[in-house]
Amino acid sequence: MRRTKIISKILFYISRTLAMGYLLMIVYAVVCLLTGWNVQSATSGGAFVNILFPFTNSPFLIIDTAPTYIIFSFLLPLVLYSLFFWLASEVFKVFHQPRLFSSENVVHLRRFYLFNVFIPGAAALLSRPFTVVEKDIWLLVIVHFFLGIFIYFLAAIFTQGLQLQKEQDLFI
Repeated sequence: MRRTKIISKILFYISRTLAMGYLLMIVYAVVCLLTGWNVQSATSGGAFVNILFPFTNSPFLIIDTAPTYIIFSFLLPLVLYSLFFWLASEVFKVFHQPRLFSSENVVHLRRFYLFNVFIPGAAALLSRPFTVVEKDIWLLVIVHFFLGIFIYFLAAIFTQGLQLQKEQDLFI
């Protein structure tokens, strides 16, 4: 169990860092797009813009300027993956807690599986009228769905473990 706690703590920090990195990228990109700071036209017609690395002339992000692209193909995936990694960090946090079977841990697992089962598919369906949703995106939706189902079973095991732990606490 010691190895599990170490690995889960490492994965907690990695996923939390990724979540914060995505969030910072979103904030930086939105600030740049709204203010025009660090934005450079990438094409002569202005259909694409480069968002530059801060305080440099090197491109960081290349974005189509169509509003539907910015919302559904750029911001929505970044927001969802920021949320995904945040929820994943909460799941990894479950495994290095002193008490494994707790109602709070079951809640973290439940949030993660509900997010993965419903949100990616809903986001792809919502984006479909406004942008092209490629085959690879649908494969990612399927992967997230199966990840959600797997975590659903894990949450069910944790719920059963919590119930058994409560019964044992009453017996002692």
